[in-house]
Order: sequence, then structure tokens, then C-alpha cells
Amino acid sequence: MATLILTGGGTAGHVTPHLAILPHLKNDFDKIYYFGSENGIEKEIIGNENLPYYSIPCAKLNRKFNFQNFTIPFKLVSGYIKAGKLLDELKPDVIFSKGGYVAVPTILAGKKRKIPIISHESDYSMGLANRLTAKYCKKVLTSFTDTAKTLKNAEYVGPPIRKSLFETVKSTSLKYFNLTGNKPVLLVMGGSQGSKAINDTIRKSLNELLPKYDIIHICGRGNYSEQHVQNGYFQTEYLNQVEHAFSVCSVCVSRAGSNSVFELLALKIPTVLIPLPKGNSRGDQVLNAQYFQKLGLAHVLPQSSLTQKSLILAVNSAYANRHNLKRNFDNFPIVDSSRLISRIIADALH
Repeated sequence: MATLILTGGGTAGHVTPHLAILPHLKNDFDKIYYFGSENGIEKEIIGNENLPYYSIPCAKLNRKFNFQNFTIPFKLVSGYIKAGKLLDELKPDVIFSKGGYVAVPTILAGKKRKIPIISHESDYSMGLANRLTAKYCKKVLTSFTDTAKTLKNAEYVGPPIRKSLFETVKSTSLKYFNLTGNKPVLLVMGGSQGSKAINDTIRKSLNELLPKYDIIHICGRGNYSEQHVQNGYFQTEYLNQVEHAFSVCSVCVSRAGSNSVFELLALKIPTVLIPLPKGNSRGDQVLNAQYFQKLGLAHVLPQSSLTQKSLILAVNSAYANRHNLKRNFDNFPIVDSSRLISRIIADALH
């Protein structure tokens, strides 16, 4: 009987790719466990998959000066000890990591026990956790070809994409959101933690947007607005079954986390990307957005240029240009790598 540990967290982007490969992994592993943080969004997402979930102490690096950064070494040691005890108890044959700060103590403890480790990097530039742990991995898989060129043990495989995204019936999804389908649907996603800049600008623009579009707004934890409740505007803090939104979506406004963008492009949805600015992050979303823009697959609106006027103009332009965008999608098809990734993980058994 083969046992697998999945790990990754901090944002939904470090978790949802697991959902794409999980059906394939169940063919090769009898037992699958998840190591995540105590309060991260991964706990909620994985909870819907009925996988045994274990919390690992961890701390996120704040890129701006913060006294909490001084606690990182202590929490890393605590996480390393907790992960080690769990690994000794569960005796996994392989560890698969999607990155995020919670993955670091698990990988360090796994390497100490000589457990084969496979990781996957979704973004154009390597995340800090994956950079720190790459040398401990048997393979580092990547969604972008250029990223694979930066490491000796890296291999380009492409993005894992959930099969369920292609199986959702539009009429069912319209009922899910109580929409008629008479107007095109604008989907707004500000990331799993929510974007104040995007949320505020969308809500200020409702009077101009709602006559033309029905709007589904995934606004992030704690960002639901009672004062903006109205017909044609569906808001939710998080959407477990985002495939319902994708199936009715005519145009999208999104952050530029690569997992969501790859899924949107695979579904050929015209998208306006508003990447998280460098300074608020390592600049990974800016690089992702630039890559997709160069291929003619998305419109990019920098957050520094985000206003009501620029947002409305970008949304209308992307929707008006949807037929040209779809031709570009046909020229650069997004291929699902879920099965390939699962095979590489299973091959680590040998």
C-alpha cells in the first residue's frame, strides 16, 4: 500500500492544483493525507475533499518590516518537529508540494527521512518556499517553460487544470446564481484573500456596469458588503465551486495568480488581469501577466492605473474583443498536465 502526503497553502493558488491531480493520484496511492496550516484557506478547501488534514505550525514572511518576522525561525523549528512526528507516524512513500510557507517544514522533515519529494511551481518566477526547498526535491515541476530552465532538477510539465471546469452545465450554473442569462456575465476575482483596490473600484462602478452586465464578485474573506446588495450583483467571499462562475462568465477581471489564469485561458474566457503589484509581492503576478499579454491572451491593467474609468474601459474592450482573443486561444492552447504530474509523483515510488 502506497502513502502520499500533499502539502501547500497560504493562498488558494497553493491548494487548488491538488484538486486537479487528486482523481489521478487515487489510482496510485491507497492513503493520501494533507499537511496545511491551522487557519489557512487550504483547510476549508481540502475539507471538502474528505482528506485527513494535519495542521503544521508555520509563519509567513512579511515583505515589509514586521516584528512577526522575528518569530519565523521558532515557528519553522516547531513546524519541523510536528511534521517529523507525523511523517514517522504516517510513513509516507512520497511527498508532493505546491509551495507556500507551510510546505517548508514538511519538506525539510521529509528530506531528513529520505522520503522522495516532488514539487510544482505554478508561477513564472519561483516562489520563496519552492526556491528554498528545490535542492531537497527529486524533481521541481513547472507550469512555464522558462521557469524550468532555472534549475537542474526542474522539468516543464504545464499547469494542472481541474476536469470539472469543462463538465459544468451553463443552465444549472445560471440557476445557482439566480441569473437569467439575458446579459453577459462579468466575473470579478480579487484572489482568495480579496483585493481592496479591485473590490472598491468594482463597487464604485456598479451603476455603469450593471446596465450591461450581470456581475459575480468573489470578494475574499471578510469583504462582503451589505450596502451593495442589489439585483444582478452576486457577491460571495469565496466560491468552492468556481466552475459554476466560469461556465456562465463572458468576461473576467482577475488577479494574475497563474492557476486561475491558466484555467480562464483554457476555458477561452476574455480576461482583464490586474496583477498584485511588486512590493506587495515578489512581483510574480506582474511577470505572469506580462507573459500572457505578450501572447495576446489577456488584457493587463496595472493596479497603479486602476480607476473607475480605466476598469470600465478595460472590461468593455475585453468583451468587445472576445472573438479575436478566442482565435489567439486557439493558437496557444492550454494543455492540462494533471495526469502527467500524477505519473511523475507515482514514478517517485520506484
